Amino acid sequence: MEITLRPFADNDLPQFAAWLREPHVVPWYTPAEDWLHEVENRRGEFAFISHFIVLADGAPIGFCQYYPYWLSGEDWHGAVPVAGTYSIDYMIGNPAFLRRGCGAQAIRLLTRAVFAQPDAARIIVQPDEENAASRGVLAAAGYVLDTDNGVFILRRAD
Repeated sequence: MEITLRPFADNDLPQFAAWLREPHVVPWYTPAEDWLHEVENRRGEFAFISHFIVLADGAPIGFCQYYPYWLSGEDWHGAVPVAGTYSIDYMIGNPAFLRRGCGAQAIRLLTRAVFAQPDAARIIVQPDEENAASRGVLAAAGYVLDTDNGVFILRRAD
């Protein structure tokens, strides 16, 4: 199965909204209205975020995004330097594609996209401590838990 990413398009909104209602997604993507507002405003207020649809053999199965952390206004980075730091979000929305390695493949592709940015030095992610699936897929994609800062991190290989 070939996993690819393509830019989020307006006609992806209904599918994205449906994924946000999936029982395996709901605990981690709430409130759903905030996520919908973000993608609906991806050309305006949230233009600093790069939004994608995850495809399996050309069919949409999930969503992911990356953003320069310093533009987000977030403050969960601990002592990790803000300059050069990006973050990512991801989901496999279609439950038929869970536990098949699709998430790790999507994260690897997203990681490559981030590190194609000349200013990207590292990626940090802070999944919920109870989200074992997310924590496992990050580890499978090469991210390491930085216990001092409470984030998963991957540094650019020079």
